[in-house]
Amino acid sequence: MATNYGYTKQLENVDYDQALPRVVEALKSEGFGVLTEIDVKETLKKKIDVDFRRYKILGACNPALAHQALSQEALIGLLLPCNVVVFDDDHGGSVVAFTNALERFKLVDRPEMQGLADEVDAKLRRALDRV
Repeated sequence: MATNYGYTKQLENVDYDQALPRVVEALKSEGFGVLTEIDVKETLKKKIDVDFRRYKILGACNPALAHQALSQEALIGLLLPCNVVVFDDDHGGSVVAFTNALERFKLVDRPEMQGLADEVDAKLRRALDRV
């Protein structure tokens, strides 16, 4: 499940209910909090009566880094918060994926923000490694 816009981790022996709190704790360890939580399964059932796997989109934010980014580029808010997804796989485990901050920052096209992009990306990768 490779992609250039995110980092994924297959948790073969960790179900969805176990993975969610692990993700939140890993994010906290790098200074991120969860600002938003979208329950895709519930939303699809409610809005279009479709059954879907358990799938959550978490909007993660590191306030200090967000402040730096917004101070340099007001419209970067269009790319915030950093999305993280957790969902059931087809074999009783779960999948966790974190956004690739380096790819997101490319959209801004401001070379002077590369250091900040590197920092955000490194923190997200370390958090994913902890899950």
